[in-house]
This record gives sequence, structure tokens and C-alpha cells, in this order.
Amino acid sequence: MTTTTEHRSGLVAIIGAPNVGKSTLLNRILGQKVAITSAKPQTTRHRILGVWTTPASQVIFFDTPGIHQSGNLLNKVLLRQALATLSDVDLILFMVETGQRREDHELVLKVLKDQNRPIILAINKIDMIKKDKLLPSMAAYSRALPLAAQVPISALTGEGVPDLLKEITEQLPEGPQYYPPDTVTDQPERLIAAEMIREQIFNMARQEIPYSTAVTVEEFNEDRDNLIRIKAVIHVERKSQKGIVIGKKGEMLKRIGTAARKDIERLTGTRIFLELFVRIEKNWSRDPLAMRRFGYE
Repeated sequence: MTTTTEHRSGLVAIIGAPNVGKSTLLNRILGQKVAITSAKPQTTRHRILGVWTTPASQVIFFDTPGIHQSGNLLNKVLLRQALATLSDVDLILFMVETGQRREDHELVLKVLKDQNRPIILAINKIDMIKKDKLLPSMAAYSRALPLAAQVPISALTGEGVPDLLKEITEQLPEGPQYYPPDTVTDQPERLIAAEMIREQIFNMARQEIPYSTAVTVEEFNEDRDNLIRIKAVIHVERKSQKGIVIGKKGEMLKRIGTAARKDIERLTGTRIFLELFVRIEKNWSRDPLAMRRFGYE
């Protein structure tokens, strides 16, 4: 751990409504994939930590589940996780999406009005909107919250992200380097592997299937041939869902496994042998004990 009078560091929570690009932004900042992404809302279920280090600063980001109202037990748990993160950080990065109804962010605005730490607004997806339409949106958020800064960005292309990082760093206090400079995340590889499998289910399955699945890794072993053997289980809630995830002659499961294996190999830099199994865990998303086993409590 190092400390200098010039060095800034701190914890930053990335907060926003579902599907505004929080995970895409974190991956863009880190330069590699640690958080899964999907066009479907509510993809993120875990609080993912990412570490961005420069010679003069270290920013520790928390990517949180999208904040929204829901009567579903799993979503209530995810909301508690997101809100709990706010008490631990030095700065809040509030993400919104250009063109999205402001009402979608009302719950987040309500939560942020009670915070006593700096808030930076990142207006995402500016590559998809004319610049002159940004001003009314920026003015509205300025009236709603005491913002330290507003930065239009595109998490997808990287436009505006250097400016955002500059604003974040300037708002953080002087402090030490908490992690070695080559650290990108503290998440165990087996957890990231499980998330990458779940990401492919989100990308390939339809309707309620992605929201009714959880993934656990039962084995994660590296052998002498520099090959990691992973045995993972996809948990579904009903027999019909199991059939859909497996697919005709196992084709869906094979596609999920092939895509996930390639992502895990890029993460680890190692060859992967991936075995996937599908099990029925009836109504797991409404069972607190099951959710705890799957790491959601």
C-alpha cells in the first residue's frame, strides 16, 4: 500500500435504472470484461467490483443491479444490494440513458436525494441522439439533484469516458492505493465464469427463461496440461424451462456452452473444458434459502 499527497483514491457506486449501460461502462473503463451485459434489463445480479488504477489515482467501482420497483422476491433482494452499496462509497455515479423517459429514473432520484456524498451524472448513449437534445435533459437533472458534474458519454464507443474519469478522480479524496496496480477485479474466476454462462442464457433464450435461471459452478480445477475443467449447473424453475434451455437434441445448451467457453478463455488466458448441466429448482427465485445458496443474499 502506498500513500502520497498527490494520490487520490476512493469507492464509486455506479447506480441507475435497469439497462442504462452500467456494466458496459465498467467494462469500457477497465479495458476488459468483468461484468456481463445484455440488451435485456436486470442482467446484473451481483455487486461487481472493478479497479481502475493510474499513477496518480485508484478508483474502485461497484457495478450494481438496476434500481426499480418490483414485488418479486429476487428483485427485492437485488434492490437491497444496490441501496446498501451507497453507504459504503465516496462518490455516486448516476447513469441515465438519453431518450429514456425520465420517469424511469424517478425511484433512483428519490433515493439519491437523501445522499450526502458527491453525485456525478453520466448521460449514456449520446452516440444515438442529437447533441442539441441533451441540454433539456441536463437542465432537468440539475434541478432535481445537487450534481457535482454532468458528463455525456457513450459507454459503447468510449466517447466522453476520459472526461468522466477526470471528473470522478477530481471528486475523490487523497488516499492510498488499496489494490496492486495490476488488479482489475476481486471477483473469483469461478463466479465470473458462472456469470458469463448466465449472460449467454440472457442472449439466447426468450421471454421469462433468463429471469428464471441461476448458474452455479460446482467444479473449477486446473490440471497439469494448463486446462481448466469447469462443471456448471444451470438451475431453472420448471420442467418446461429445462427443455427450452437444453433445446432440441441439446443444441441450445451446446450453443450456450460454446459461447460461454470462449468468453471464459479470454478472461483466464487458458484453455477451458466446460460441462453444463440443467437442474430443476422449483420456484427458486421465491425461496430465500435457494437464493442464499445461489449467492443472492
